[in-house]
Amino acid sequence: MPTQEKVQQVAEITEKLQNMAGVWFIDARGLTVKETQELRRSIRQAGGSMHVYKNKLARIALKGLELPECADVLAGPTAFVFCDDDVAAPAKAVKDFMKEHEALEMKGGVVDGAQVSVEDALKIAELPTKDQLIAMLLSTMQAPITGLARVCNGPIESFARVVKAIADKQAA
Repeated sequence: MPTQEKVQQVAEITEKLQNMAGVWFIDARGLTVKETQELRRSIRQAGGSMHVYKNKLARIALKGLELPECADVLAGPTAFVFCDDDVAAPAKAVKDFMKEHEALEMKGGVVDGAQVSVEDALKIAELPTKDQLIAMLLSTMQAPITGLARVCNGPIESFARVVKAIADKQAA
């Protein structure tokens, strides 16, 4: 018979999974308390949150939402990195932290209802963030308009230079 505390934790995990774009599974064994706090801070700045739950409770929540149970990934100590709307930014934060701390290990994740392998998770971490993609799109959309403005401005600018040169010549 499950305890009330476990039922509440499963409900909490379920709610987080419903409201998130994805979740990354990491193994943070070997990190000091200070390093773990740094990791949590960097994940929070990237738009995610890190929590530790029992694997069995997480499997129950995943199964309840008809998501992959990830039994192979949810073995041993696992921390869950929940992603608000951009899955790349928290993955990038974890990957950057992995470069400095060899003890940290990416185990995979669930994105858009599908299980993601470690290799794919690291590839997603290399992608630009949502804000960077929006900026790239806007600059691409703005480029033709900027070019048109320069082309239209060219004859007027040339005419102004010719008039100025004539005025300077007559003044001398």
